[in-house]
Amino acid sequence: MTSYRERLSAPPTWWAGCVVNAVIFGWIVLVATTRVAAAATFVVILVASIAAVARYGSVLVERDESGLRVGRAFLEAAHLGPAEALHRDDYRRRLGVEADARAYLVTRPYLDRGVLVHVADPRDPAPYWLISSRHPDEFAAAVNAEADSRTARSEEISHRGQEA
Repeated sequence: MTSYRERLSAPPTWWAGCVVNAVIFGWIVLVATTRVAAAATFVVILVASIAAVARYGSVLVERDESGLRVGRAFLEAAHLGPAEALHRDDYRRRLGVEADARAYLVTRPYLDRGVLVHVADPRDPAPYWLISSRHPDEFAAAVNAEADSRTARSEEISHRGQEA
């Protein structure tokens, strides 16, 4: 069961930039050579630009019962600490003056909001993950909901042990 899923994808302006980039290169080649070479350059640059934007601009963020997956990175549920939704100013501070160099970052320049997820594994060198998100409140709530239920279960188990 997935409690949160978001695909971070590049905005339309980035895709338009691919076309503009290809037109500029095609025009430069057209001025110096033939139409065939210009058309070939346009196609190659367009395909390369689209591939680059698609690869960089598309990241899957998923929170389920097993943990948190951001792109290829995975943090097990047992090691998820509390999460904080960060909006514009807080997010920028956490990327700048308040940043920890050991933090794991999955940020995108086209988003100005995100979530800070504390890592509850003392062996992990990253104290937290900072992840861009279009819906930071929902994302943080999904991470915190599982942590809250885990805390409640452990308190219930310890309470049962004290009664026995």
